[in-house]
Amino acid sequence: MGMLKEFKEFAMKGNIVDLAVAVIIAGAFGKIVTALTQSIIMPVISLLIGKEGVQDLSVTIGRTVFPIGVLLQAVIDFILIAFVLFLIIKLMNKAIKKKEAAPPPTPEDILLLREIRDTLRK
Repeated sequence: MGMLKEFKEFAMKGNIVDLAVAVIIAGAFGKIVTALTQSIIMPVISLLIGKEGVQDLSVTIGRTVFPIGVLLQAVIDFILIAFVLFLIIKLMNKAIKKKEAAPPPTPEDILLLREIRDTLRK
């Protein structure tokens, strides 16, 4: 029974839950990117290369056919996901840098000492 309790504590830690949420969101985002690639980008590429579909792209060497269309679609999916992640991380870093650049508020005791100093100068 002790191991089950340990596992529950481990699974309920904030980092594990955050990771689970990130994986679920990434899966959904991957589906969006795949749909974008299949329904918009690949038809445009098909128009440009004059083929019916990108899946039809293949290279034949001898009697062996290498279907490169599926690979091309996977590469485009990867590039889109990597680019969006790059933008998200860049925005996060910018926000963190902005937060770090702001000076911390002056402590109340320092403000009080400054007020006393200024009063004594008068």
